[in-house]
Amino acid sequence: MRKNHAKIVPLAILVQAVIFGATFQSPAQAEKAPYPAMAPLDQYLMPENSEIALARSAAPAAISDRAEVMVLGRKGYTTAVKGRNGFLCIVERSWAKATDAPEFWNPKVRAPICFNPPAARTFAPIYLMKTDLVLAGKSKKEIAEAISSALNKKVLPELEPGAMCYMMSKQQYLNDRGKNWYPHLMFYVPGNVAKSWGANLPGSPVIAGNDPEERVTVFLVLVGKWSDGMPAPPTVH
Repeated sequence: MRKNHAKIVPLAILVQAVIFGATFQSPAQAEKAPYPAMAPLDQYLMPENSEIALARSAAPAAISDRAEVMVLGRKGYTTAVKGRNGFLCIVERSWAKATDAPEFWNPKVRAPICFNPPAARTFAPIYLMKTDLVLAGKSKKEIAEAISSALNKKVLPELEPGAMCYMMSKQQYLNDRGKNWYPHLMFYVPGNVAKSWGANLPGSPVIAGNDPEERVTVFLVLVGKWSDGMPAPPTVH
């Protein structure tokens, strides 16, 4: 049990830093944040064909080859490839993180993600709305307030049961610390329910993080291979 404890506890902590951007900073540290403001938009953009390929790398080809693919342009995300299976593959940018994350504006972040049909319908719209707010020049405070209002007023849909996504791309860049981290799946559950699952406790195999802005708990399942079938690194820190 002690061997597993040594692996799981640091991994659960790293989940917060890599996936959700949760850190503990003093005011002095916050002032030295490496990404205090949005970079020029060109730094977040990619050639369309490269973005399509990167988005599809989020999941095995049996899924992503038949998925809808959206790409980021100067006016937001648009559909570049129509899908046939209800899945949606995109490359998330840094503003997928919570607005208090130090790397909210990191232009290097490229997070290929492939949503299953329930998540494509009811979770992806949050990120797409955040993107529109970012491109409209809204501040982080304004973005958080707009998302909260849209959830309160049911402008954004309620999360459907079974919502999940694939993040299995070897080319993912999640942040400056974790970079491509591990291939994993994410399962979305409404509210803050990590404690009821015993997540992140010593010896527990359940890894989760709460996102209060999007009002979900995200449960993570690490997988042993990248989407191209190559073995993943061992989960030891």
